[in-house]
Amino acid sequence: MRSSKEMRVFVAGHRGLVGSAILRCLRHRGYSDVIVRDRHDLDLRKQEEVLEFFEQESPTHVYLAAAKVGGIHANRTFPAEFIHDNLLIASNVIHAAYRAKVSKLLFMGSSCIYPKFAAQPIKEEALLTGELEPTNEAYSIAKIAGLKMCAAYNAQYGTDFMGVMPTNIYGPGDHYDLNNCHVLPALLRKFHDAKLQGERSVTVWGTGTPRREFLFSEDLAQACVFLMENYDARKIGDFVNVGTGVDLSIGDLASLIAQTVGFEGEIVYDTAMPDGTPRKLLDVTRITDLGWRASVSLPDGICRTYRSYLESFGAESSGASGRPMDAF
Repeated sequence: MRSSKEMRVFVAGHRGLVGSAILRCLRHRGYSDVIVRDRHDLDLRKQEEVLEFFEQESPTHVYLAAAKVGGIHANRTFPAEFIHDNLLIASNVIHAAYRAKVSKLLFMGSSCIYPKFAAQPIKEEALLTGELEPTNEAYSIAKIAGLKMCAAYNAQYGTDFMGVMPTNIYGPGDHYDLNNCHVLPALLRKFHDAKLQGERSVTVWGTGTPRREFLFSEDLAQACVFLMENYDARKIGDFVNVGTGVDLSIGDLASLIAQTVGFEGEIVYDTAMPDGTPRKLLDVTRITDLGWRASVSLPDGICRTYRSYLESFGAESSGASGRPMDAF
């Protein structure tokens, strides 16, 4: 394995929640030759731009964390954008990495690739064994395609391209657009705004009974660098789950966030809104057997995320555009 000083690393999506955490982790660990590009300098949806970039820069290792992402509302409203952009990003970067003879590539997937009613906790082998959750099907299919593309290139060309399937990610630098963001940042903003405005209640989508697992972004970044240094997709498997192995109900999550923020009013559930998948807990045996475990507890991670929110927005609302977020 090359030392960090010998690697030329490209982090695609370095401005997103996950990509920015990976970039910080790499720099902290002494990786000195790290390449990043803003979207206006390199549009990963454009094949010729991507091929030219790889030819000119010759990265040896690639973290593909770029994606168009969003919560339930954005996924239901903009499915064409989710499937179109994410398919193009995966296809262009993976093929260019093969053409440029990249040593290792890590493709960032999502736990939403698994069937809606998969047995819990969800093993990697559950992929494509059942129907997907309809509210994010377009995004899921694009991610499955990227994952299968890595596997196909490994099989045909002997590449070492791995997929990482993280559970729900949160942390500093997250997005707080209520029409677009995921459940944890949405709740954090809702309770914060309600506290500032002196409201007596906060409404939470759904019944509060679905169970979810949450992973701090810095933990995921540590896992990705660990896997890049220790995982061989050709020997172990084309992809690996990353999570904490612990879940909780949305109702319990709401209570925890309310307590962290200091909101003392009532929590009301809007049962007319969708719950999504009833439970989504990953089996993390494969990565724990390799020697990695998450280290940040959910209460600690939420506190750190809320501090970051206050530093970024203070007593102000963070705004809402209702559009999917680009992390590329």
